[in-house]
Amino acid sequence: MSKKLVFDFTKCTGCRACELACSFANEGVFSPSKARVRVVKFERDGVDIPIGCEHCEEAPCMIICPVKAIYRDEETNAVLLDPDICIGCKQCMVICPFGVIGFDEERKVLFKCDLCRGDPECVKWCFTGAISYVAPNEETLRKRIRVGRKKVAAQSVWGV
Repeated sequence: MSKKLVFDFTKCTGCRACELACSFANEGVFSPSKARVRVVKFERDGVDIPIGCEHCEEAPCMIICPVKAIYRDEETNAVLLDPDICIGCKQCMVICPFGVIGFDEERKVLFKCDLCRGDPECVKWCFTGAISYVAPNEETLRKRIRVGRKKVAAQSVWGV
């Protein structure tokens, strides 16, 4: 089974090192707006939630792309976006359930996580272990379900 990014908001401190590492690795600048991973901060509740592309098995972004600019990499199993094919219709941005496909206003291109070609920078710079890159085993899948349930419970408490 392919490796996946696993996000555990219970460990996130909101330092945003993941965003900076991601934007620098991909764009050569320290700019959270150009990162492929995001930290959503709920100030009132003191909660930080890291989110990123789940590289879905049935990726809605890949299915909806009218020009097939989004495809699955056979080596990493990542769902990738080819900016040379992309026509900028932004349908993938709209349908992504995680809201993690971005648009670079300067260059007029869409972008999304490519797992740093199988060696994610966000994981290397996440000092608390809130982001990991692991091959899902039974325990990892159980943990994702537990964390997902906590997210759902948090959403209902916070009205998100």
